[in-house]
Amino acid sequence: MECNQIGFIGLGLIGGSLAKAINRVYPQADIIATSGHQETVDDAAKEGVISNHRLLEMKDFSDCDLIVLCCPVQKNIEYLKMLKPFIKPGCLITDVGSVKGDIHRSVRSLGLEHCFIGGHPMAGSERTGFAASTPYLLENAYYILTPTEQTTVHDLEDFRLFIASLGAIPLVMDCGKHDHATASISHLPHIIAASLVNLIAETDDSQETMKTIAAGGFKDITRIASSSPEMWQHICASNREQILHLMDDFAAELSRMRGFIASESSDEIRNFFLCAKNYRDSINISTAGPIRQVYECFCDLIDEAGGIATIATILASNNLSIKNIGILHNREFENGVLHIEMYDAPSLEQAVALLRKYHYTVYER
Repeated sequence: MECNQIGFIGLGLIGGSLAKAINRVYPQADIIATSGHQETVDDAAKEGVISNHRLLEMKDFSDCDLIVLCCPVQKNIEYLKMLKPFIKPGCLITDVGSVKGDIHRSVRSLGLEHCFIGGHPMAGSERTGFAASTPYLLENAYYILTPTEQTTVHDLEDFRLFIASLGAIPLVMDCGKHDHATASISHLPHIIAASLVNLIAETDDSQETMKTIAAGGFKDITRIASSSPEMWQHICASNREQILHLMDDFAAELSRMRGFIASESSDEIRNFFLCAKNYRDSINISTAGPIRQVYECFCDLIDEAGGIATIATILASNNLSIKNIGILHNREFENGVLHIEMYDAPSLEQAVALLRKYHYTVYER
């Protein structure tokens, strides 16, 4: 895929990461971008990710071979309309939105189906903005492509190979199937996480007891509630029907479990959790996405001077690099514990075996 000039409208976490990945793999490509803030353009230019130093107008994208829309879904549609007069022949337009139906309908009404392929990188975090972006965010992450009825086989294959060259794993699917799938595994979980956080905030006491003792389980399940409110406002508006349908299904599932608990149906309660465990255990968790896989263990901390240094020395002397280490303040365990995070699964396995060899009590999640 020939891309002498690539344009970005929006340089947040995903747009910035995609631009950095392209800059890393294709350093000869001229990348230009605009943003809602001059500061973002300044930062990207200083890092050498983009070549322009000012906010751009739509006409400035008229020489681009590829234009990537990286704003919230409804904003992308507005920019698409403004871009139409300046799109040169042969230019490909794509987006990174997590809802595809609305923009595909707009593409169709604007007569741009021949030059549009929808895109959705299944990667991200609770952090937002260009400062949080990284050239490796897309590495081994699924990147869904949603072609139109007029997308040629040649254009789709070219773009698929381009995305694969950035380290992502491209998947091609219909935009409707995409919206149902992402509503299930992304949009609904974000709503549940935010609802749970709001429930705790509203029911906590004046001493903030629940906030104080909130530990790993609560933090893990609600981490994504820290994502951009504006982005999720747009997602709920754009994928409204799918989200409402799934919220009804979830409410029914919650009601079913409530019935089991109310009737003290121990077998049904156990089976409820067992089915969830079996399906969850069968999922191959990617390291890319809002909740990244963490290789961590928890070790009882001996109450003596140099306790942390002793553990660090044991691991270091066996060529094991520690990614993160610290005392766990929210006590899930009876005693204070040391939280140890490693870089990968083999390192964690070796660390646990080694510490147990030295008679430390080690807990794994």
